[in-house]
Amino acid sequence: MATTETYQPIPSDKTQPSATSNGARHINARDGHIAPGEIAIGVVIGRASEYFDFFVYAIASVLVFPSIFFPFEDRLAGTLYAFAIFALAFIARPFGTVAFMAIQRRFNREVKLTLALFLLGASTAGIAFLPSYTHLGTAAITLLALLRIGQGIALGGSWDGLPSLLALSAPQNKRGWYAMLGQLGAPVGFIVAAGLFSFLLSTLSTIDFLDWGWRYPFYVAFAINVVALFARLRLVSTAEYARLLDERELEPTNVIEMTRSQGRNLLIGALAALASYALFHLVTVFPLSWITLYSTRSVSEFLVIQMIGAALAAIGVVLSGLIADRFDRRTTLGALACLIAVFSGFVPMLMNGGDLGQTIFILFGFSLLGLSYGQAAGAVTANFPTKYRYTGAALTSDLAWLVGAGFAPLVALGLAAHFGLAFVSLYLLSGAVCSLAALSLNRALEIRD
Repeated sequence: MATTETYQPIPSDKTQPSATSNGARHINARDGHIAPGEIAIGVVIGRASEYFDFFVYAIASVLVFPSIFFPFEDRLAGTLYAFAIFALAFIARPFGTVAFMAIQRRFNREVKLTLALFLLGASTAGIAFLPSYTHLGTAAITLLALLRIGQGIALGGSWDGLPSLLALSAPQNKRGWYAMLGQLGAPVGFIVAAGLFSFLLSTLSTIDFLDWGWRYPFYVAFAINVVALFARLRLVSTAEYARLLDERELEPTNVIEMTRSQGRNLLIGALAALASYALFHLVTVFPLSWITLYSTRSVSEFLVIQMIGAALAAIGVVLSGLIADRFDRRTTLGALACLIAVFSGFVPMLMNGGDLGQTIFILFGFSLLGLSYGQAAGAVTANFPTKYRYTGAALTSDLAWLVGAGFAPLVALGLAAHFGLAFVSLYLLSGAVCSLAALSLNRALEIRD
């Protein structure tokens, strides 16, 4: 049964940190009132840094890894292998959430966040230093897979509760607006990552790019992780932040207990935004791989088109907040799932339509993605009782990524290459149908309960 969350202004009085959260809170700590705007900034910084890491790896999976780690295969097979390793992070992510929730219960959230972001930075920087298959053989592929799993575990562990705190602190008539703020990290992260790769491709020779140029985005990702860590710790390490989380019972709960009690809500939450998560990779990673394999179009120029599309997606994310506050978040998500279903029918025509058709696919697809993805996170997490909101929101996000996006590049490219682009349409359509079914089930259960 959905719970009704009443807006309560964030009080400004200070309280002392709890006994379980003393230690690391004194690192970079500053006590005082935390405004919703500060929480929003923390959410945007955290998500933008994570998405930059995400897209650096995703773009490298298309442009670099088939040649560096799978030179013994043709380009298509090498890309499919790279996408299989890409998916490992999504499989590992829920395990990271569970493991780091235990760390938070044992120590505190600052220790958890520091360890998670340290692991993320180390895994990302480790990829930059990896030898190629030519120099290390299958050990290079094994190390790449292990580091990718490390990224997934770290992303699961980096959940800081800020999105949930922001949602609970938002006025009732502004929930959609505040919900979209964290989602802005996706287009921002993509624009920076794609821009960096486009610059390197356009200024370096192919030999230099594959030899050393591709490693620089991973160095940049490591540096951004360090900055994001201190920016988030500056907020998380305050006594006021701890008090706000305690007030709203945003603390880890036993995963087994939560799964038994809230399994239905976890499943509905994971499937409700499936259309958005499937579209996410079908306009970012998949078309880049398709262009690289089956087109003579300049990859650096195509990345620029995708950057323009990501800018449109950012605008769509912002608009989604206004639309959701006007009509409600789940209605917005359902309507966009219907539009994605319609859009899925045009995939073959547009992707086979030359430069113009592909450009239309990217720009229109990104626009739809922004409108839909802006409300994809936590659209039904109000279903969780407050006690389970912190852990439930984290696991719902993990499962949505795993089911909707984790295997999307691998499946879409495999289907398109072996059976035709029409099967990519069916794949995207199935995501839209699952979203509509989950949202309908959620509404029916609310009425029944």
